[in-house]
Amino acid sequence: MFLSVFDLYKIGIGPSSSHTMGPMTAAARFLDEVKNGDWPRYRDAKVRRLSASLHGSLAFTGVGHATDRAVVFGLCGLLPSTIDPDEMSSIDKWVRESKRVAPPGHPEYVFDPDLDLVMDRKTALPGHANGMAFEARDGDDRLLLRRVYYSIGGGFVLSEDELNSSKDGKSHESETKVPFPFASADEMLLMAHSSGLSIADMKRANEEVFMSSEELNRGLDAIWHAMTSCIDRGLTQEGIMPGGLKVRRRARSLFERLNDDTKRNLLNPLVANDWLSVYAIAVNEENAAGGRVVTAPTNGAAGVVPAVLRYYMHFHDDADDKGVHNFLLASAAIGGIIKHKASISGAEVGCQGEVGSASAMAAAGLAAVMGGTSQQIENAAEIALEHHLGMTCDPIAGLVQVPCIERNALGAVKAVTAASLAIKGDGTHFVPLDACIETMRQTGRDMNERYKETSLGGLAVNVVEC
Repeated sequence: MFLSVFDLYKIGIGPSSSHTMGPMTAAARFLDEVKNGDWPRYRDAKVRRLSASLHGSLAFTGVGHATDRAVVFGLCGLLPSTIDPDEMSSIDKWVRESKRVAPPGHPEYVFDPDLDLVMDRKTALPGHANGMAFEARDGDDRLLLRRVYYSIGGGFVLSEDELNSSKDGKSHESETKVPFPFASADEMLLMAHSSGLSIADMKRANEEVFMSSEELNRGLDAIWHAMTSCIDRGLTQEGIMPGGLKVRRRARSLFERLNDDTKRNLLNPLVANDWLSVYAIAVNEENAAGGRVVTAPTNGAAGVVPAVLRYYMHFHDDADDKGVHNFLLASAAIGGIIKHKASISGAEVGCQGEVGSASAMAAAGLAAVMGGTSQQIENAAEIALEHHLGMTCDPIAGLVQVPCIERNALGAVKAVTAASLAIKGDGTHFVPLDACIETMRQTGRDMNERYKETSLGGLAVNVVEC
């Protein structure tokens, strides 16, 4: 089993990898099929109109997660990794006023979001909670092409056929042979022991099957640059976040207060936790505002790993670029196992799969750069994940704001605590990481759908919207 570090850490836009980045990518994939398709039943037909329907969690929380705009952008031929956040409003306005999309390399198509984009809350698609269907019709309203896609978390998108193949045991993940194909934490530890390599070194060896060491390092640097740039921008912004909850940004004021305390040499025993929190909050406020973030492994949990990595650079005297690389590689090894064995999708297993997975990844990465053994790194990930088990995904008004932003701050604090506890031990512990991941999977399976990113339960219905 191989999942690249660049699959887990994708640069894109907020507020949701499942609800924004995934549907945008699916819409762009559909355009490719429209462009390359032929219609044997209607030989001379030409596509004139496009339409889409969103189902399950995408329908229930799609407006709050900006899924409707994501579909618009995707049908304009735009991708999460390259779209300019500053141009999104004007693009959306043009489509809604003209009732057209004009993707590069295509003719203009009729697409009226008010009519051709349906939030279908009654019909669930069978493959996954985040399902969507796209259709292309000709001028006589004849159906030329219909495709179903599923956004399975972290920006990953599978077609209906791909999802069915994965359920039949044919994984969509890379089948290229790598030197350390661990699919579980137990296999990872056995391979580390037999090879004498660290988890980060094994992950690096796997990645270098597909690229040179220099290319890998440049890619890791780009991920870290995007993460730290997101933190920096979040620390300068203020005002009310979009969506109607009137939640005010607070990262800037917290940052200024922390800096002021530092200048005054005020004793603060919780200073590390405070910095962790402000870094995570800065990222997730940017995410909530639709800014550029890195899935880590999802947008809803995008603040945890950057906060812990920035904490490492801030508080560890020996922090350097190699440490950043090893942090990202070790954390990606853990994230790949979690995704392979369970899920990172809030719509599938709740927030334990998002913030819980992110906290486990960050704990593993920090333990690695603190000199932890493979057993200590695995222990750190287990501690962090274990203490997120059962966490629901219940965003108020379907927005990735409350409780999501603060959950990232606490997930970062838990990650650092988990790494510290693990490093102070010898790696021996009672609950294996694999058992914890399986528990998360089972808990998510048993969790009521109201608590899995539908905004039909929990805080989403018990807090009065003002």
